[in-house]
Amino acid sequence: MNTKEIKKAVEAYDASAIQVLEGLEPVRKRPGMYIGSTGISGLHHLVWEVLDNSIDEAMAGFANEIIIKLLPANTVEVSDNGRGIPVDIHKQTKKSALETVLTTLHAGGKFGGAGYKVSGGLHGVGVSVVNALSSFMRAEVKRGGKKYEQEYKIGRATTKVREIGKAQGTGTTIQFVPDKQIFGDLVFDLQTIIDHARQQAYLTKGVKIIVIDERTKPPISHTFYFEGGIASYIKHLNQNKEAINKPVIYIDKQIDDISVEIALQYTDSFVENIYTFANNIHTVEGGMHLTGFRTALTRAINDYARKHEYLKGTDENLTGEDTREGLTAVISVKLPQPQFEGQTKAKLGNPEVRTATEAITAEGISIYLEEHPGEAKKILEKCLLAARARVAARSARETVLRKGALEGMTLPGKLADCSERDAAKSEIYIVEGDSAGGSAKQGRDRSFQAILPLRGKILNVERARLDKMLANNEIKALIVALGVGIGEMFDLSRLRYHRIIIMTDADVDGAHIRTLLLTFFYRHMNPLIEAGHLYIAQPPLYKISFGKEKYYAYSDAEKAQILEEIREKLKVAAKGQKLKFEKKKSQTEEGGSAEETAEISEAAAEETDETEAAKTGIKGISVSRYKGLGEMNPEQLWETTMDPKNRILLKVTVEDAEKADELFTTLMGDEVPPRKRFIQAHAKTVKNLDI
Repeated sequence: MNTKEIKKAVEAYDASAIQVLEGLEPVRKRPGMYIGSTGISGLHHLVWEVLDNSIDEAMAGFANEIIIKLLPANTVEVSDNGRGIPVDIHKQTKKSALETVLTTLHAGGKFGGAGYKVSGGLHGVGVSVVNALSSFMRAEVKRGGKKYEQEYKIGRATTKVREIGKAQGTGTTIQFVPDKQIFGDLVFDLQTIIDHARQQAYLTKGVKIIVIDERTKPPISHTFYFEGGIASYIKHLNQNKEAINKPVIYIDKQIDDISVEIALQYTDSFVENIYTFANNIHTVEGGMHLTGFRTALTRAINDYARKHEYLKGTDENLTGEDTREGLTAVISVKLPQPQFEGQTKAKLGNPEVRTATEAITAEGISIYLEEHPGEAKKILEKCLLAARARVAARSARETVLRKGALEGMTLPGKLADCSERDAAKSEIYIVEGDSAGGSAKQGRDRSFQAILPLRGKILNVERARLDKMLANNEIKALIVALGVGIGEMFDLSRLRYHRIIIMTDADVDGAHIRTLLLTFFYRHMNPLIEAGHLYIAQPPLYKISFGKEKYYAYSDAEKAQILEEIREKLKVAAKGQKLKFEKKKSQTEEGGSAEETAEISEAAAEETDETEAAKTGIKGISVSRYKGLGEMNPEQLWETTMDPKNRILLKVTVEDAEKADELFTTLMGDEVPPRKRFIQAHAKTVKNLDI
């Protein structure tokens, strides 16, 4: 801007430039602030917000059945047999309590008084946010023997609360349709709803949650009900693992008004899986309850180890890492005034929860170990073995990192580095084999693209501790190339490339290598995935040549589409040529010689052959199936898979850690039966299987 433009802009910036958003307008203006995103996770977050209210009724002891229905036209209905939202007039708003709750931010029975002692819907914005982001919503309430109804559109009531008949029992039903202006054509996924409903049923023992999908005929129904609560949840999480301690350690106690429920079990796995909840809300980033649990677990196990001489004299104490190897735990706390970070409630911040969780955990684990000496011995042996492996891994890790530092973080003969030193502008391709590595090195843009070829298949780290893993040359090369370290020395700020791209062949072996690499990153460099640095390259499956033109297809569907487009071109060209010949023939017959007429007739006959070829679609079309990246020359590899202007990259994300852990355990673990069941269940949906 020049001086004149700046002066004009300053003068224009008056009170009229300040926008005041009223009612639920802020929600539609910035939906991501309230539901996390407007993608598929945000869409399902709408269901969780409505479900939270029903769960709150159950936790308060007023409901024992919740029904979630997926209806046609992307409609969802959640109903419970709780008390029903009040419908009488609210003194402050002069509207019914029902309309107040559904159309006003920060309105509800969760801010004190006799509404709820414990609730997940802390901010009181949940259902009103869903209303604001829905093109249609209908609330039905059963109270006092009567049934009431009110309808809404984009956060505003379109009808008054009206009595529509008599009712038996009490409860609330909320039906809504997400607004396409916000969510586009996204639709609800049955499996996502089922997984969440199952989790909530585990966390609220004695409450039945039913999921019904009425979009199919006949409807699909799933019912969840668990008397064992989170102890049953642990058994579900560990169903494909070998448990070390049986039964599950279960602790349930209350200090003041904070209730702490914990279930934990050790398995023969080498990774920890801890899931934390506050008022049934999954706190994916943990918080004070997680901190208190970890501290107490380490202290209780060390105290028992000293007391029973598993650790003697000058022996070092077990670290938190040692005591959590192979641990699966669920921590569920309930409290009146939870302090979450943001509306999506990813982290719990109440300091008093740490104190309560720490005290209850330490007491509960100590009692269990004393009462179950046989199980205690197995747990201590597991922890001590983890400690010895940690020491060995530290030595191996230091060797790897020291070697990397001495060699300037390069690997002669393996890593072809880029000249760019700004990590944010750099990327590394992890490729399969020397052949593909050679093409990639020649085809890349050396200024910002590095190439790391790996020989063969790397170690399956699902069944290997860090010390064994670091003995694998390919894994060592990968760790040194990335620069972030491993284990307790992992430091994301030292990452040398902000795009890590796995590029393997489009065949079974390539898929296997990709899975092994994904297992490594998920188990040992998960922050890379969470930060959005890991990608999968999509090389083309087919090259289609037609005359001087060439096309690349990345799927069978795309191949079919390209072939159809070529056939249409042939038909159009043939038709045009035929018309041209007919016109010329007509002109020749009128005034041309017999010789010229014969030439035109011969050309027309040839053109008829061209037309028939166009119909069959075989004229001049060549289709090649790529079996490996090594089959591509450098120019083709750059053009199709490495050029930022043309390439297709899939970003690797982990939306649901529990499901990801279960899948990696099933596919990469030692237990054969779960893997066999998985293959049998998905065999009919396999595509591009090389035989």
